[in-house]
Amino acid sequence: MTQPNLSLAERATQVLNTANGAEKAALSRRHAADWMASRSGTHAAIEIGTATPPMHPARPEHPELLSPRDVPKRKPGTPEGRIALLHAVAHIELNAVDLHWDIIARFSHVPMPMGFFDDWVKAADEESKHFNLICDCLDSLGSHYGALPAHSGMWRAAEDTAQDLMGRLAVVPMVLEARGLDVTPGMIEVFRRAKLPQIVDAMNIIYAEEVSHVTYGSKWFHFLCGRENVDPKEVFHELVRRYFHSTLRPPFNEEKRADAGIPPDFYWPLTEDPIDPTPR
Repeated sequence: MTQPNLSLAERATQVLNTANGAEKAALSRRHAADWMASRSGTHAAIEIGTATPPMHPARPEHPELLSPRDVPKRKPGTPEGRIALLHAVAHIELNAVDLHWDIIARFSHVPMPMGFFDDWVKAADEESKHFNLICDCLDSLGSHYGALPAHSGMWRAAEDTAQDLMGRLAVVPMVLEARGLDVTPGMIEVFRRAKLPQIVDAMNIIYAEEVSHVTYGSKWFHFLCGRENVDPKEVFHELVRRYFHSTLRPPFNEEKRADAGIPPDFYWPLTEDPIDPTPR
């Protein structure tokens, strides 16, 4: 049961410490609803507060987490491949729930406008909805989240940027989530060809809402750069080279990236030379 006097940072840490995926998503949505109600004046005010988030969020016993190179590859044109693709998306969405609550809990001590917290609570709520949508899609295909192994490397960006809010904004929403804008149209086409309208609808919802999450990253990154009077493009390049252990790989969805506030001269220069040969 939610304690009404918990701060937002403490609520975020509760989500991070919840292992079961369905329970994590449900708690995330409850805390988001409470925050939004408090901001609208229909609920008692919730303080931002401070907390001590875990370095690694709690995870269920399944899926087994493997090195990216060890996750089995399956062709998306097969039923098994489509299940594997959906399972990977569910894993990404669950990690995104944690990433958005983590930015609240880990950086609650940084003086930021209330809109910063509004944006990331909303993003966390939407990622929770996305996880539930994809779990429903997996169920429709006779599977479930945890049935297959998953990628273990997704939390590395959070670890690397645990002390650097600008670095977190640069790498998580502006690189990792922006990559989702590049690849999601192709995934939608996989399920459209397979005549799976429920999954197409779910993926279209995710695609539309992920633009906003990238936008939040760009907005608050530019805010911090303005506050520190530094050039956003130069700082973005420096931070991505420091924290992202790969190159950025085209093709890019330039239209959706532009909608999210990321122009081509931010990302194209980062495709030119290897940053770090260590595979993700």
